[in-house]
Amino acid sequence: MKTKISFRIVVSLLFLFNNAQIWCQKQTPSLFQKKEVLPIKIETNMKALLKDRGENPAYHLAKLSYTDEHAETVSLPIRVKVRGNFRRKTENCDFPPLLLDFTKKKGKKTIFDGQNKLKLVTQCKREDYVFQEYLVYEVYNLITDYSFKARLAEVTYLDSLGKRKPQTDFGFFLEDESDVAKRNGAKLFAPKNPNTYLLDSLQMATVALFDYMIGNNDFSMFDLHNIKLYIQPGKRFIPVPYDFDHAGIVEASYALPPPQIDISSVRVRVYRGLNYSPEIFRAVFDKFNSVKPQIYALYEKNSLLNAGYIKRTIKYLDEFYEHINDPKAVKKYFVQGKFKF
Repeated sequence: MKTKISFRIVVSLLFLFNNAQIWCQKQTPSLFQKKEVLPIKIETNMKALLKDRGENPAYHLAKLSYTDEHAETVSLPIRVKVRGNFRRKTENCDFPPLLLDFTKKKGKKTIFDGQNKLKLVTQCKREDYVFQEYLVYEVYNLITDYSFKARLAEVTYLDSLGKRKPQTDFGFFLEDESDVAKRNGAKLFAPKNPNTYLLDSLQMATVALFDYMIGNNDFSMFDLHNIKLYIQPGKRFIPVPYDFDHAGIVEASYALPPPQIDISSVRVRVYRGLNYSPEIFRAVFDKFNSVKPQIYALYEKNSLLNAGYIKRTIKYLDEFYEHINDPKAVKKYFVQGKFKF
């Protein structure tokens, strides 16, 4: 009898596990299941779109098209508008980031199935920055599932009035915040002035160490600047960072340190996390160490990156790993750090 009961339990657990895997696969949009560059075309009134960079930009009618796996052209009616804060302004970026609005019914049975609104990160001033920021998302995906997925795209912009020449540049799509929630069985939460002590310590330490690794200070937990908060039933808040173009590892020419932080360059690292227990620090350090080979592999011999940038980035990462694996450096940079959230 005990054997039969145990067998039934095992079968039930396997059934639940398999269904959980299927559920998770359904929650991961097909757009982000592949890594290869996605060539697409966006056709709209380019002059009207690019001039619309005020505080409340409007949506513009557009058409998105791509070639599917059967070599057939797929066209979708969409709306597109300029988005962003810093990168939206003409004095900061030659080409602004975009927000694409899909009609879910129209996108069915396409690579954009299930999508509603998608952020498209564009080239701003140089295409190098696209690849370099995209890889930051890839790095964080290796560290935790509580991260935004990204997909590189080669975008050809077509003017519907025929007054501008076609323009082709690289960019990347950023996973919608609601899909991050679905993948992790969580809900998006937006409290005002969240208390850092209500955050999940392990995830908060992970975010703080990650921002230290990439040299990112363009965020704030107090007003949720470039941070999204998620919550699971019965658990603490989980922070998820995004928007990394001002991180030192990206090397954007326009990136400057926040005025409240006294450093000469965004390449200078500042730990802005709490003084966590040795157990929390060790757990996070172990995680970063465990994925070190995969992180380095993202950069080494990457055909999309400049050789000089690869060399500088490997050195930058080497310095980070020296810090987390040296007890004296841990005490200096993390335990006794002066700047906190």
